Amino acid sequence: MKVLALDNLQKVGIDVFAKEGIEVDVKGKMTPEELTAVINQYDAVVVRGATKATAACFENASRIKVIGRAGSGTDNIDKVAATKKGVVVMNTPGGNTVTTAEHAVSMMMALSRQIPQATASMKAGKWEKNKFMGTEITDKVLGVVGLGAIGKVVADRALGLKMVVVAFDPYVSKEDAALLGVEMATLDELYARADYITYHTPLTPETKGMVNAAAIAKMKDGVRIINCARGALVNEADLLAALQSGKVAGAALDVFATEPPPPDMPLLAHPNVILTPHLGAATTEAQEKVAVLIAEQICDFLKKGTIRNSVNFPSVPGELLPLLKPFLTLAERLGAFHGQLLRNPVRELKVDYFGEVGKLSTAPVTISALKGLLQYQTEEVNLVNARMVAEERGIKVSESKTPKSEPYASLLKVTVVTEKGESSVAGTVFGGAPRIVQIDAFAIVAELSGGILMLRNQDVPGVVGRIGTFLGEKGINIAGLRLGRTEVGGTAVSLINVDNAVPENVLAQLRKLPNIMDAQYLIF
Repeated sequence: MKVLALDNLQKVGIDVFAKEGIEVDVKGKMTPEELTAVINQYDAVVVRGATKATAACFENASRIKVIGRAGSGTDNIDKVAATKKGVVVMNTPGGNTVTTAEHAVSMMMALSRQIPQATASMKAGKWEKNKFMGTEITDKVLGVVGLGAIGKVVADRALGLKMVVVAFDPYVSKEDAALLGVEMATLDELYARADYITYHTPLTPETKGMVNAAAIAKMKDGVRIINCARGALVNEADLLAALQSGKVAGAALDVFATEPPPPDMPLLAHPNVILTPHLGAATTEAQEKVAVLIAEQICDFLKKGTIRNSVNFPSVPGELLPLLKPFLTLAERLGAFHGQLLRNPVRELKVDYFGEVGKLSTAPVTISALKGLLQYQTEEVNLVNARMVAEERGIKVSESKTPKSEPYASLLKVTVVTEKGESSVAGTVFGGAPRIVQIDAFAIVAELSGGILMLRNQDVPGVVGRIGTFLGEKGINIAGLRLGRTEVGGTAVSLINVDNAVPENVLAQLRKLPNIMDAQYLIF
């Protein structure tokens, strides 16, 4: 296994790979073209913030399995392209939490007391004590937009400074915020109350440009704005206009829409703006921490299959993988069972969990079922991109959990809905092997492995004997046979494990035998 470590990844991270016996090529920043030229030489790539992994980098990549960002942001990785190629994208969301939060608080303090401006004045030989009148932060209201890991640390530090903290985050409850000593509010309420506003949200279509003229108009006169999250959260032209009018008293920016910003960007010259060159995570401690974390995550993935802190696939903790793995296999084969029988476009996939398996992290199991289903419709599907492929095809995916499962400790039921109706198969794991236990209304137990001949037939005497004789004449050995029926003399289902492939011409002959309604050959 071989890893490409870019952007001068810290030595402590390189040492983790070396300790695990993984070869590492250490390079500085690469252009997208340079990365595209070499990416097929590696099983994994590690970047920080400088190198951009564009769609072109992944277009012809066949070897790479994972790309890791030593840091929280993954804006420099084309996640859609990586996902389509089945490449896991990882980050280290907690590695620079404290460092970035401390930088935001430092920017707020510097903004309040105009420390950078006063420093520049003194270095120019001036003593302008009256020019740099500051403002206290005690008892002031800090608005925190985004109460995630970083936002929580900022809030904690601000409370320690005797500030009142009001937060907006649609994913945090009032009860959880109260435990932190933070008051939750709507965004408009926050804007109306806050003396300082600090942003700690990811960049999404919803948050892009959220700090704009309309938002600023709702803020208090003389508000001060801090952004150490993503530059594109701020409409820089609207912010400049608000600074010029005095609506915004000051701004502290660590991030910019374009990095580095153009030298003639007006915000650079505004006297009430303080700026740093994306230093939020730039401490020795943080850089070493994220280097170690991403190296450990990639090693675990390459050597054990453990997925942690992935932004495009559900994480699978290493300690749960032994418990989850048999069900991952079962789910994929139940999905594949459907996939090989499909005759109509799929509208919906439903995965129902019964019993003990429902207590596990089931998201990867559902994706495994989806991958098993779709692999017979496209060669490009894999565990990472299965959901994306489903969305592109308009397939709804859902899951449910039921605590009890009789007579099995754990049961999975995979249902496929088409325009012609729905069909379901259920299975479990025992003896370490995935087993099917039900097909629609038919109770039938068979091992889901190797080649299986599936028959629908009339439940009349002599059918099984004729099938056995016919297969024997064709040189096809029967390894196991299971039958299922709902009533005597009605329709029955047979699952026959066979040691030899059953070609289409043999299936066609089988379908012509008396009382045989259908015959399909499935491979697992």
